[in-house]
Amino acid sequence: MSENWRRAGWAGAAIGVIAAGAAAGVAVERITVGRGMRMRARLALDAAGDYGSLRGTAGTCRAEDATELHYEVDELPEEQQRPRARLRRKASEPPVTVVFCHGYCLSQDAWHFQRAALRGQVRAVYWDQRSHGRSARGLAQADGEPVTIEQLGRDLKAVIDAAAPEGPLVLVGHSMGGMTIMGFAEQFPELVRERVLGVALIGTSSGRLGEVTYGLPALSVGAVRKLLPGVLKALGSQVELVEKGRRATADLFAGMIKMYSFGSRDVDPGVTRFAERLIEATPIDVVAEFFPVFQTHDKTAALRLFADLPVTVIAGDKDMITPAGHSAAIKEALPGAELVILESTGHLMMLERPETVTRLLTGLLAYTGAVPLPAPTNVGGHGRSTAGSTAQPGSTGT
Repeated sequence: MSENWRRAGWAGAAIGVIAAGAAAGVAVERITVGRGMRMRARLALDAAGDYGSLRGTAGTCRAEDATELHYEVDELPEEQQRPRARLRRKASEPPVTVVFCHGYCLSQDAWHFQRAALRGQVRAVYWDQRSHGRSARGLAQADGEPVTIEQLGRDLKAVIDAAAPEGPLVLVGHSMGGMTIMGFAEQFPELVRERVLGVALIGTSSGRLGEVTYGLPALSVGAVRKLLPGVLKALGSQVELVEKGRRATADLFAGMIKMYSFGSRDVDPGVTRFAERLIEATPIDVVAEFFPVFQTHDKTAALRLFADLPVTVIAGDKDMITPAGHSAAIKEALPGAELVILESTGHLMMLERPETVTRLLTGLLAYTGAVPLPAPTNVGGHGRSTAGSTAQPGSTGT
């Protein structure tokens, strides 16, 4: 049985990390530092770090298949709730709500740094996608129905109806969260036209994810794609066995996350450990349920619904899950969008470059009137200069 656990653990770790934003590889320190010391270090980081600890006013709503979705609202202080001048709204109208949509194998806590920075500045909704975080397992999936981007878009609509039924919206999505926003727009174009002021798409794609190599040689990618559906199905049917094996190979798992979720070597160890915890919390059968949807995802046509809105697109030049070329394709479909490519940055850019991502989001929010206009040196693109930064529309930045 121990041999089966070892084999299942290696397979579970490999599939889980590829699905979450990693691939194969082990960092050098995993080889040179004792396993017991590494385990103690992880426990110390868990105890010392407060990442993911921010909480708001909790609520739940039901998706169309009755799956319970968890969301939290960070409200504005009462004195901050008056409308911004550029929105030309009456004082009695509700404030702008920013809705944050997280990525695959993560949770709303992935927005920790942005949440900390924006608290008290804007009304914000953070929610957990079905089968992730504090939301319930998808009931449709329990009945054998596959996950679809359209379903995730309808889940977002349910959250908006419950947590922000009135007033302007700004939508922010990372990876699968960006795809969720595209699926939402495709099905609810009138709501987009009437209420959405701006959109931020971070490390995401509008399609052709089946061509992503995850940094593997072309020959290996072909074999992986051929075998992956059967492997995922097998792993998803042996949840307890695979999860035990995945925990037993935590060192390998941690090394892969660090190497393939981040693009630089100077990431705070506490942040790296936080990313591990987020991904480790996603059961292998959820990984198996969601992975196939990305291979057929195509929402390029839906992007046209954002053509008249300010859109900020953020990519990492070392992202091997949704490579920067996918963000460039979004920019091509939306010529008026601001494209910023962050140097030496991987897939989890809101954790790796929190200040830069937050600054770009603040620039978008200021442009829409959701927050006060910051000083010129703190604002991104959309027609305003940024002193000391190359984060201009259509360019790369750090």
